[in-house]
Amino acid sequence: MLIINELKERLEQLVKSEDGNWAIVVEDLDKQDSLSINGKHQYYAASIIKLPIMATAFSMADQGLLCLSEKIKLKKVDVVGGAGVLQHLSIGLELTFYDLLMLMIIQSDNTATNMVIDRLGKKQIQATMSQIGMLHSSFYNKLMTVPVQLEGRNMITAHDVSTFYRTVVEGKFSSQYACEQMIDLLKRQQIQHLTAYFPDIPIKHIGQQPEWTFASKTGSVENLYHDTGVLYKRDRTVIINVLSEGCNQNKAIRMINQIGKEVYEYVKV
Repeated sequence: MLIINELKERLEQLVKSEDGNWAIVVEDLDKQDSLSINGKHQYYAASIIKLPIMATAFSMADQGLLCLSEKIKLKKVDVVGGAGVLQHLSIGLELTFYDLLMLMIIQSDNTATNMVIDRLGKKQIQATMSQIGMLHSSFYNKLMTVPVQLEGRNMITAHDVSTFYRTVVEGKFSSQYACEQMIDLLKRQQIQHLTAYFPDIPIKHIGQQPEWTFASKTGSVENLYHDTGVLYKRDRTVIINVLSEGCNQNKAIRMINQIGKEVYEYVKV
């Protein structure tokens, strides 16, 4: 049986052979065991910052400060590049706030993200990160925009991202309903790398539960590739966070694929 110390040794050998800087945190919530490789090293957050943004939205909805069904109109000034479909749609389109959250998470839509940020406010997002315990992470800026006076950068650590997932999985943020909704959104993720080598086991009967599900969020900019999430396999729940910088895209994604495979091998026994 593969124990977590052996998994750590395997992962250390993997990233040792690759260029760039890597951080990996794995938390086995059932065995109450964990491993950390550079878990407190700060990385530029890229789209991983969308996790506390999402949490802020559900918390404010719980408090009656916003309604997830309220509609927001897409304006020309909102449109930015990068990931997402909204930049290609018609100005004046109205979307519910929940739809914007959906696009922000499952397509990593940057335009949707900035519209969400405008509605929430920077201070509310910062307060959420503090409340969750993301003490070595920071949020300052919208995505795909560069302020004239840069107050700071959006930064994360693998340890803090793991804290975020653990808090949500255990239903300890805002409300159990909010946590359930967030995990549901994350399970609909359309961009994944950690699961590339997970087995594709077909569902034979209607209503049958899949062998595994993964609630996740990726983030990437040039030479920086992250994949993070929660693996659910039968009665096991394991948090996996991989952050990297200074990497070639193809090599980095292959490495993340391999890390996911190693963690799945650990979980399946």
